[in-house]
Amino acid sequence: MARTGAAYDEDFYAWTQNQAQALRRAGAERNNAPVDWENVAEEIESMGRSQKAEIESRLTVLLVHLLKWLHCPELRERCERGWRLTVREQRKRLAREVKDSPSLRAFVADVFAECHEDARLRAAVEAEVPLDRIPVHPTFTLDQALDPAYPAELFPPEWRA
Repeated sequence: MARTGAAYDEDFYAWTQNQAQALRRAGAERNNAPVDWENVAEEIESMGRSQKAEIESRLTVLLVHLLKWLHCPELRERCERGWRLTVREQRKRLAREVKDSPSLRAFVADVFAECHEDARLRAAVEAEVPLDRIPVHPTFTLDQALDPAYPAELFPPEWRA
């Protein structure tokens, strides 16, 4: 049987979107089928949306910890290990999400600024510092945020993975 669109095991998000469209087409062609085609399609699309929400959440948490490291140096000694572990975990999970759904790679870049804005507010609250202490605009790129060696002071060679 020939496949159309993305394969389930190659790009889950693209697969969910493709399958939702296919279900709607099939439902329109077979009105007497005992399947609630529209709601089934909606649920499959919802699975893809939740993957996007997962990416936004993980990226925001990553950025919160990077911002605290970069802009709240007085907390480093007390919080360094926890921040390091959190940053590493979020990077790993983000990489896995994008590996599972390569079509979402561009989405990560698209939401970077919005996630930074959210992370800025959270970082200030969590660190108990004035909001103006955390820059409005990112002081690092998305590539840097995802780089296992960034920032070098937080990730010496023995912590890079």
